[in-house]
Amino acid sequence: MLISRPRVRMFAGASLLVTAAMFATACQSDEKSSGSSDSSASAKATTGASADSGADKDTAGGSSAKTPGAKDKGAQDGSGADTGNGERGKVGQVCGANDISWSTREETQAGGYILVMAKAKPGITCDLPAALPTVAFGSDGTEAGPAEQSVGDAVTLSGSTTAYAGVNPKTTNDNNGKELDSIILAVGDKDPNPVSLPVSAMTVDRPVVTNWHTAPADAVPFGGGTDQ
Repeated sequence: MLISRPRVRMFAGASLLVTAAMFATACQSDEKSSGSSDSSASAKATTGASADSGADKDTAGGSSAKTPGAKDKGAQDGSGADTGNGERGKVGQVCGANDISWSTREETQAGGYILVMAKAKPGITCDLPAALPTVAFGSDGTEAGPAEQSVGDAVTLSGSTTAYAGVNPKTTNDNNGKELDSIILAVGDKDPNPVSLPVSAMTVDRPVVTNWHTAPADAVPFGGGTDQ
């Protein structure tokens, strides 16, 4: 069957229109897909930036919680232990009387007094706190008061380091007092293990004791107590 030329042209034109329509639809679909991908990438980028910002904030918060150059409390307020060489150390384990090798020596200076010497036992490092040693005499426990107006520094005992305290057994100028021949030593009133050391018989009346010192010359109980 013969087809006329006008009909051929009509079919060809229709085919071109269909092809053009399909091409346009495909372009629109590609543009949509590209737009969705761009939008998704943009959302991811925004989320990533927010997360990074949050992480930066957390890091900043963490660094501000720890102040650079902060020192231990003992170094800030001067409450650290005196190590005996002009430096101060962090206060650690507090000594008990049973951590210490004790000895006494009777001195004639300042009218006569007892020099108490304390060293840590081998392998022990501990601190004598910034407080008076507890010193008492005899079975009745006549306790020594302070020979100094203020409390001294803490002292770290380790190795050959020795701490000294001076005890004046009688601070009154009369004939009153008790004859006693032993001294009881402890690190504070709550020390569960006080030790008793023998001394020469002496008259005890209103005794006083110095703070702990790292030099024996500083442990002389000058002017302790009052005459009553």
